[in-house]
Amino acid sequence: MTTTTTQNLQICRIKFPEIKLQTRDAHKLRGYFGNLFKQHSPILHNHYEDGKFRYKYPSIQYKVLHNTPTLIGINEGATLLPKLFLKINELDINGKKYDITSKNIAVQNEEAGHSEQLHEYTFTTLWMALNQQNYPRYLALETTKEKEAMLNAILVGHILSFFRNMGVELSASERLMVKTNLQEKSTKFKENKMMAFTGSFIVNAELPEEIGLGKAVSRGFGTIKRN
Repeated sequence: MTTTTTQNLQICRIKFPEIKLQTRDAHKLRGYFGNLFKQHSPILHNHYEDGKFRYKYPSIQYKVLHNTPTLIGINEGATLLPKLFLKINELDINGKKYDITSKNIAVQNEEAGHSEQLHEYTFTTLWMALNQQNYPRYLALETTKEKEAMLNAILVGHILSFFRNMGVELSASERLMVKTNLQEKSTKFKENKMMAFTGSFIVNAELPEEIGLGKAVSRGFGTIKRN
């Protein structure tokens, strides 16, 4: 018999099915809504009123998934999103206005945490695994096996960071194990060329679909779906 020690997270998903955008437009989506609602809460744009960056896992994330503008709210984000976005009737992306005549809004509780079973997930948007500190270390590795081991460890860290920020607790005996199957890709981030990854991973953990892992998740990077 398998057991899990998961906790419920409240997840809100808002999709605008009539509007078609490119994956790279996710940051424009974030900029538009973050500016529109900047008086309401720092969790909408991850900055405080004095302009300082809010160093926490973003509980509201802006994505373009399969060309559909998508907003994901987790816990406090899931409570705030419906209140604000039910009032929205247009979207302005780079000066182009889109009328919003329909929104799909779903709010539900989903499990997250350690699992005795293995689950496979795919990155539906690029995973930004590396930062300025570990990027040179990754490049210096000589074998594929070494690189995979490093990425496995980084991904465990990203999942643990998500759990910690969302209040999901693991016991001392609940160790996460990850096996990645990834390919290197090049992407532009804030006008800089960056290395990112596409592919899948197997982990002994329950993760809600369409959340992001890694860097720049508020802009849509690192979005996962269960296989």
